[in-house]
Amino acid sequence: MKHYTVLKKESIEGLAIKEDGVYIDATLGYAGDAIEILKRIKRGKLFAFDKDLEAINYSKQILSDTKKEFHLIHSDYVNITEKLNEYGISKVDGILFDLGVSSVQLDENRGFTFMREEQLDMRMNKEDALTAKEVLNTYSYEKLKDIFYRYAEEKKSPWVARKIVENRQTKPFETTFDFVNCIKQAVGEKYFYEHHPERPLFQAVRIEVNQELDHLQKALEKSIALLKPQGRLVVITFHSLEDRIVKKIFQKYSTIDEKVKGLPEIPEAYLPKLKIINKKVIVPTVEELKENSRSASAKLRIVERTNVK
Repeated sequence: MKHYTVLKKESIEGLAIKEDGVYIDATLGYAGDAIEILKRIKRGKLFAFDKDLEAINYSKQILSDTKKEFHLIHSDYVNITEKLNEYGISKVDGILFDLGVSSVQLDENRGFTFMREEQLDMRMNKEDALTAKEVLNTYSYEKLKDIFYRYAEEKKSPWVARKIVENRQTKPFETTFDFVNCIKQAVGEKYFYEHHPERPLFQAVRIEVNQELDHLQKALEKSIALLKPQGRLVVITFHSLEDRIVKKIFQKYSTIDEKVKGLPEIPEAYLPKLKIINKKVIVPTVEELKENSRSASAKLRIVERTNVK
């Protein structure tokens, strides 16, 4: 099973791993990052989250060879605090989020890709109820338009939403090509081949199915609270909306509140809880882009927890 881990060296270095630290891989996937973390800890622990049970089972076999302490948790990272509490963990030394769909999931028959005809599923966790098929076949025109505007930022969202509602009256959406052909009909061939709206529109449906942006925002807030002083939070995004959320939250916790900036002594409650480590976002090198074109949109941001409670 081949999976390429994007910005692996930079993200692992960003964690500044301690040999006896407690670390969280919030997006286990197929253990690319988890293996590197375990290589660097001796008496430490790793807790890894994933919604995909297949990824959990595969990674368990791979990581068992390391002989290090790790715990794999079949759960969305939005439950990070609650699940760690079950293990008696209230503070950690580092947390890594490597967002987006893994290469393995893209290559599976889950409907994440518009390049092949597959069933419209798009669930990261196969136990979840909502699928892409249900979104396209049951959501109202207004709801579809809103999803496409917000998550795809597609100017022709009304056209696409209207065509979906129209087409499903005669034939329900079943496959990825049903969706692709509908998009092409809605926007016209010239616009379709010049702007490729299918890419962001597929992402929009995937984000809705998995509630990715809402869960990310909640998980980041929880992660900041979990970090020990000098603990690191490392996030790799692949989507402009994800990166916007990360950037906004990091800025919120790394700047002094405007209300108290002019005071001679600022109360601790208003001091920054985070320090931004990389002022300039880290992106893949030319060499990495040659090796894996899917890494093109990746952005890496690193912050460190201050001593402020």
